[in-house]
Amino acid sequence: MLRNKRRARTLKYLRDRDETVTLRELSEELASIETGESPPPRSTRESVYNSLHQTHLPKLDDLGIIQYEQNRKVVHLLNDAHQVEVYMEVVPNEGVPYATYYFVIGLVSLVVVSLSSLGMPLFAALPVSVWAGGFVVLFLISGLIYFHSQQKLRLGRPR
Repeated sequence: MLRNKRRARTLKYLRDRDETVTLRELSEELASIETGESPPPRSTRESVYNSLHQTHLPKLDDLGIIQYEQNRKVVHLLNDAHQVEVYMEVVPNEGVPYATYYFVIGLVSLVVVSLSSLGMPLFAALPVSVWAGGFVVLFLISGLIYFHSQQKLRLGRPR
């Protein structure tokens, strides 16, 4: 469901607005994001509008994440939207998923601390405790950044 960028962007936009929005407003915003142009080209706006109206919004409505009133062409986020936020790990185009980031940092810390404890040149220049302490601080800072970023991504604000 959230692999589709339009659906994920729709949920993010609705969360950020925290109010009922029109299909036209939503489609213009998503078209602008997709093209990087403001206003976006008419053909893109129409394409986004049609795909939202015919496919994406009805699907999200059926899943109970949003309420889409097709006759009025308005949409808003439902309280149960928080159930999908665990799946909304937002990664920038050049970014790395947090799971990969933590795995790599853990692996690097294991290798560096091991090489330092074996007395390998360059790594033995600092005591094992300094290397280990540095990696613990890195994990702590990374965890705080992750926690802070997740607070901004919360979908299920009460209406």
